[in-house]
Amino acid sequence: MTRLIPALRLLGLRVSTIKHAHHGLDLDRPGKDSFAHREAGAEEVLVVGGERWALLRETPQGTPDLAALAVRLAPVDLVLVEGFKTYSFDKLEVFRPALGKPALWQTMAGVVAVASDAPAPPDGAKPWLALNAPDEIAAWIAARVVEPHTLS
Repeated sequence: MTRLIPALRLLGLRVSTIKHAHHGLDLDRPGKDSFAHREAGAEEVLVVGGERWALLRETPQGTPDLAALAVRLAPVDLVLVEGFKTYSFDKLEVFRPALGKPALWQTMAGVVAVASDAPAPPDGAKPWLALNAPDEIAAWIAARVVEPHTLS
C-alpha cells in the first residue's frame, strides 16, 4: 500500500484507505482529555491538532459495515481497502508464498487479480501483477476502476 498509493497519486488520483485492525484499535490513552471524554460516555470525540484530526467513535455493537465506514470519508477518486476479505467487492490479492500463508485467489470469490513476488501460474486464470512494480499495479487499477478521461 505504501508504494502503491504514491503510484496512484502520480496518475492524478486522490486516494483514501480503510484498514481493518484485527486486534482492536485505540489511538487514545489514559490520562488524555479525549480518553476521559470517551470514558465519560461520549459517542464520538474529535481530536484536532496541527495539520491532522481524528474522529474516535465508540462501536459497542462491533465493527461497522464497510459501506457505513466508506461514506464517512471525504470524496476521493479511489478508496483502497485492506482487510474485510469476506465482503463482496473486487479484490486484488497480495500473495507472498514465502510467508507460508495459503493463496486466496483460487478459492475466494471476488479476487480478480493477484500481485505477487512469485511467477504466474501457467493457467493464466487471473491477471498476475509483479508485486515489486507498483507503477504497473497502479496502471492496472486505474484502467479497471477509473474512467480514462477522468485521469489528469
